[in-house]
Amino acid sequence: MPARPARRLLPFAAVAAASALLLSACATTVNDPAGDGGELVWSIEGANLSAGHMDPQISQLDVSGMVQRAVLDSLVFQEADGSFSPWLATDWDVSPDSTEYTFELRDDVTFTDGEKFDAAAVKANFDRIVDPETESAQAASMLGADFYKGTEVTGDYTVKVTFTQPYAPFLQAASTPQLGFYSPKVLEESGDELKAGGPGITVGTGPFVLTEYTPDQEIVYTRNDDYAWGPHDAKAPAFETLRVEIQPEASVRTGVISSGEADLASNIPPNLASDLGDGITVDSVEYPGLPYSLYLNEKYGVFADEKVRQAFARGIDIDAAVEEIFFGQFPRAWSVLGSTTPGYDASLEGTWPYDAAEAERLLDEAGWTTRDVDGIRMKDGQRLSVRWIAWTPVPDDRAALGNAIQSDLKKIGIEVVREVLEPGAYNEQYGPKTFDLTDWGFSGVDPDFLRNHLHTDGFQNASQVADPALDALLEEAVGTSDQETRNALYAEVQQWNAQHVAIVPLYSPSAITAVGERVDGLAYDLYGRPLFYDVRVD
Repeated sequence: MPARPARRLLPFAAVAAASALLLSACATTVNDPAGDGGELVWSIEGANLSAGHMDPQISQLDVSGMVQRAVLDSLVFQEADGSFSPWLATDWDVSPDSTEYTFELRDDVTFTDGEKFDAAAVKANFDRIVDPETESAQAASMLGADFYKGTEVTGDYTVKVTFTQPYAPFLQAASTPQLGFYSPKVLEESGDELKAGGPGITVGTGPFVLTEYTPDQEIVYTRNDDYAWGPHDAKAPAFETLRVEIQPEASVRTGVISSGEADLASNIPPNLASDLGDGITVDSVEYPGLPYSLYLNEKYGVFADEKVRQAFARGIDIDAAVEEIFFGQFPRAWSVLGSTTPGYDASLEGTWPYDAAEAERLLDEAGWTTRDVDGIRMKDGQRLSVRWIAWTPVPDDRAALGNAIQSDLKKIGIEVVREVLEPGAYNEQYGPKTFDLTDWGFSGVDPDFLRNHLHTDGFQNASQVADPALDALLEEAVGTSDQETRNALYAEVQQWNAQHVAIVPLYSPSAITAVGERVDGLAYDLYGRPLFYDVRVD
């Protein structure tokens, strides 16, 4: 019987601290790329990259930023304690009211097509992100959306970003690949091709160059030998080729890491993480952000009634399902902020446990008092039926969770019809919001992402919430730089959702990564995504 893999459960701060230590080592270790070689094979899920998600400035999918971090550098790097250190910016100044951010840039950075990185390049990228024709999702919001006034070039290597109101989350946003930088030449000549990606198109200043791309199969990145401007002055990686294999099936990813065909495998399900064989280390990092959740569309169908939404949430035995399906590795969620996210309100823990009797009482109060021959509740001749749309592919564990939710809710008289849809078919319903519920999780360090999900104008407001009082809380929080004040405001937002149930949080996932014995020096960012600056492949 093979030995169990070594397992490291890394809390949020520990991962960040480990990353900082490794990156600090980079500052004093000068790699000699010309004398080093080797290939690291990284197996990822990545099923939707080919559906126009190769550009983090446009895509809202986490995997887009995860893989393109190899190419895209940022202005600043976020440390374990939440502070920021230099990256492409050597220094910065924030106005007292947090409406102006002035950055001094490095003057020795070049894009891998030979273009110079300078203040004009920063402006070109930021202006592209907020251009309505770009149709940016997450990045435009991170850049302030309607709060973004503009980027001004005040010197060859000095740039000022201005907002129309205080915008406290900007430095955190500026540390992400979503606000990373493409060559201005690419933006001018091939900007409309970036979402499809490819060699000569996905061009940044990063430690790697994208040299091959076969959609739905693999991405090949080749070391940028000139790289000398990473976080903590990290140099070019010691290995030459990063080969990313796109393998949506979890069993395939575990198979290739166990057999040695891959050196690294991401998004390993908990049920497969314990039997990977000798020499495999498993790292688990709980994502900060919005837990994997169900979004109840209150402007379409039966979820317009708050009592039905409350009954829906209380009628699911979340604890039992999450414990059984995820083998105790993922904690049940109580709030729209994960427990590792700044501003998390721990007072909500235990406040809305599974209670089938309470769910039935709420449904009776809402007028759903009779049942048909299938046991589904009826009101005015209508069945209490809701339609759940999901984006394919649905992992086996989430499919099992869906089955458990269906079963629990049927017991109290709610029918759940699940539809797993290809991206095009999903968007046909998501755009006009012609569904009852949908699902996803969202990783993020700054709780401002709740504005995207719960503000009337939020681009991810799948629940179609429209509450002026809630809008005011979210707007005040984004414009407040005092952390205690922000925490208090976000606590009110979390309590609002616990009462109104626009979103039903289910569990806080972790980034589970299996690491082969040939890999040394791997670090992670705050989202649990691999960092390769100090990696060596034996």
